[in-house]
Formats: sequence, structure tokens, C-alpha cells
Amino acid sequence: MIGMDSVKLLMYWDVKPGKDQDYFEFVMREWSPGVAKLGLETTGAWYTYYTSNDDVPRYMAEGIAEDRQEMREILESDEWERLHDELMDYVENYSQKVVRVSGGFQF
Repeated sequence: MIGMDSVKLLMYWDVKPGKDQDYFEFVMREWSPGVAKLGLETTGAWYTYYTSNDDVPRYMAEGIAEDRQEMREILESDEWERLHDELMDYVENYSQKVVRVSGGFQF
């Protein structure tokens, strides 16, 4: 549930060349259910089909936690580290940041 203290984790990445099928299988089989089990409420995922700037990652995903403490616990957990490490097998140019929820699409 989104409250006044809610925070959002914004994640950006590109899929490594030749890893598309493995990436999609991992996301559906492990990543999505795993982050949900940790308490991160997935609120969106986007793929940018066209960009004039090669420095902009093609994928963006976001998840919301009740507050900064809950987000900290998620990001410091062994399960997050495992999921994140496996995601890195399939992606490059990964970055993330935590922001206050302000509604709508955020960068």
C-alpha cells in the first residue's frame, strides 16, 4: 500500500547481447516472484523500443516499499543479493536509485 512515507526503487538496464531468451525466462520464473516475496511491490516495467541516445538503458522497472527502512531491509537481504547477482548474468549498464514516491512516472 502506498503511503506518505513510501519509497520507490528505480532500476535501469540493458539485456546483454544473446541473452534475451534466458533473461526473459529468469525474470518470469525467479525475478518477479522473488522481489514480490521480499515485499517490493512492482508497479511498472518498461522497454524503450527506440532511443536516439545509446547511453539510455532500454529497460526500466520500479518497485515500491512502505518506507525507507523496509527498502533498506530488502536491499540488504541475502535473497535480494542472490536475485540481483543472477540478474547481472543477463544484463549490463545496470543502475538503481531510491526516491520518494511522487506519483506517476519517475526518473
